Amino acid sequence: MFDQLLATSYAWLLPLIQLVLAGLAGFLLFWGIFKGIHWYGERRDSLPFQSFNRNLRRPARFLGVVVGLNIAIAFIEVSERVAGNLSILFESLIYVFGGWALIELTDVVSDLVRDRYRLTKENNLTERKIITQFQYIKRVVSVVVFIVAVAFILLQFDKVRELGTGLLTSAGVAGIIIGLAAQKSIANLLAGFQLAFTQPIRIDDVVIVENEWGRVEEITLTYVVVRIWDERRLVVPLNYFNEKPFQNWTRSSSQLLAYVFLYTDYRVPVDALRQKFTALLKDNPLWDQRVNVVQVTNADRHTMEIRALASARNASEAWDLRCQVREGLITFIQKEYPESLPRTRVEWVPFKEGTNAQNGAPDFTSRGEPSGGKGGTPD
Repeated sequence: MFDQLLATSYAWLLPLIQLVLAGLAGFLLFWGIFKGIHWYGERRDSLPFQSFNRNLRRPARFLGVVVGLNIAIAFIEVSERVAGNLSILFESLIYVFGGWALIELTDVVSDLVRDRYRLTKENNLTERKIITQFQYIKRVVSVVVFIVAVAFILLQFDKVRELGTGLLTSAGVAGIIIGLAAQKSIANLLAGFQLAFTQPIRIDDVVIVENEWGRVEEITLTYVVVRIWDERRLVVPLNYFNEKPFQNWTRSSSQLLAYVFLYTDYRVPVDALRQKFTALLKDNPLWDQRVNVVQVTNADRHTMEIRALASARNASEAWDLRCQVREGLITFIQKEYPESLPRTRVEWVPFKEGTNAQNGAPDFTSRGEPSGGKGGTPD
């Protein structure tokens, strides 16, 4: 009896050793291949080889092990039932790791696309268009690969295939039910296709959404992530950009106009302010030399509204230019023309009998413009 048990143990030990050796052989084969790819990529400084090694190395090693195990089933001596179960298991794992490798392959293509179309360029409109489209297509491909891999795994089982045949007969009813239940998700998916190809927004676009200024950081299958200027993240559904108005500051170009409004007294010399503004721009590398305008855009009883307008290459530089120019103009008025700062004037009207005064008190009248009265205009 002991001899029979020992013989049974040895009967399982040999196939197990064969499977382990086959898996190890598959692992070493793929490990060696990717070591060669790594060596060549580093030596030649080749981005395709480096990206291929970085993204596909791990799934390929698992895939090599499973492929070796699946091949070994044809050569090991086990019962037909055990061989069939092992074959289903290993083929299912091939679909798992093969799908993983295909998804990682999209990252390799993504690295090549981002290297070819760099967002760091000054005028990156074309690059943002292509990367936005590719990023959405990449996500769709990943979802399709996952669904197909799961479907192939399930089809390995006879009962699932029989169930699938029955489901096909009621596919119309099931489609209607699923469509009604997931109409918002489907609407977001269709909105994603529309956004990817009509492109009202793109990756790295400067937008104002819900009164928040930020940049489009990520576009997924269902939502958009906007990076706010203070490093918060605003998550917005995809169909928001098809249904509601929003501002896109980089829709056709990244160039913007930077404006500064000043409110000064009527005494300020506009020509001197205009010359100072030009001097500030000439010494500032943020100015792209397209626009340089100073105008009095409004006036009321108390102040003049002066608008200084300059141009910049992008939104970030426009903001910095506005802040620097505003500070320079205010400092200039404080030092050179302090009397031109906004002020409120009070006119002293001498008391006369019969005028609007009580108990001999003088009448004070607030005026919004310089007084020409005889009593003077103390500031």
